Amino acid sequence: MPADYLALIYSFVYVFGMLAIAEGLRAWLKLSVDFTRKFIHIAVGMWAFGTVLLFEQRAFAVIPPLSFVAINALSYWKGTFQAMEDESGNLGTVYFPLSFAAIIWIFWGQSHLVVAALMPMTWGDALAAIVGRRYGKIRYAVAGSLRTLEGSLVMLVAGAVATLLALWLIPPPAFSLGQAVLLAGATALGATLAESISPWGIDNLTVPAVSALILFLM
Repeated sequence: MPADYLALIYSFVYVFGMLAIAEGLRAWLKLSVDFTRKFIHIAVGMWAFGTVLLFEQRAFAVIPPLSFVAINALSYWKGTFQAMEDESGNLGTVYFPLSFAAIIWIFWGQSHLVVAALMPMTWGDALAAIVGRRYGKIRYAVAGSLRTLEGSLVMLVAGAVATLLALWLIPPPAFSLGQAVLLAGATALGATLAESISPWGIDNLTVPAVSALILFLM
């Protein structure tokens, strides 16, 4: 079987497996939807590594995320996957795979940039939400959406670390360590600022877009 067909199978098995695990955590362990939603968010974002390692052609690589644009839209309207539906009703679960597909298409052939552009959203945004809701004290609002300074700081640090690892560890390293640190920091800062002013779940579009733009320009 051609490698891209196997990669498609692995992709769908992985994502549906993560959804099943999240549903189990929600139903059996009574974990909150906030937790399971972020679990899915991180798990799906980390499939960026699988994408660049397994797929050979860009046209095949975008099939899974584009498929989940439709699948997640159906879940949003029908409540199919309760573990990933936000009580606020925003379309973040639809926007994220759309961003995923766009990043793959734009940076295909530069594996480190495909992964790096998605890391601020994957780790930074998810951990910011978890920390901000639990420990955030200094709050600010944008278009009715609450943020916390603590959450934004976590996003900056987590996004920078995750981006740095993608830039430095995916072979062959395209940058020196110093260059990678500078680029990761700039990318995470831009992503954090974009997230802080993006209401209604559109940070799932704006954060990857700003991350990709900074990586492209620098």
